Amino acid sequence: QVQLVESGGGSVQAGGSLTLSCAASGFSFSDSCMGWFRQAPGKEREGVALIKDDIDFTRYDASVIGRFTIYQHNANNTVYLRMNSLKPEDTAMYYCAAKPGGGCALGALFFDHWGQGTQVTVSS
Repeated sequence: QVQLVESGGGSVQAGGSLTLSCAASGFSFSDSCMGWFRQAPGKEREGVALIKDDIDFTRYDASVIGRFTIYQHNANNTVYLRMNSLKPEDTAMYYCAAKPGGGCALGALFFDHWGQGTQVTVSS
């Protein structure tokens, strides 16, 4: 049974930092495509970052390049999203997603499994 459990969300002021964590279980984590997505009220879910560690591949949405970093620790089956220089427009529910096997693409329809989300709120 696949499980993805996010944590680390919270409220910060603009310019601040947060690190989100996603603990994964029930599938082959080290060779899966893992992604972070976000959804603000009234907006569609959008891809933020993804990683496929076995081929040393990462990709970011243009809006977060230079501010966010995705990485994973295979020893504890956890993927992280380090978020620096946060802006009010980063405010959203952040979701972890997994696509076991195959390729890696920054699109919500590509992913098979989702966590429940963790809220990030950035105030100006």
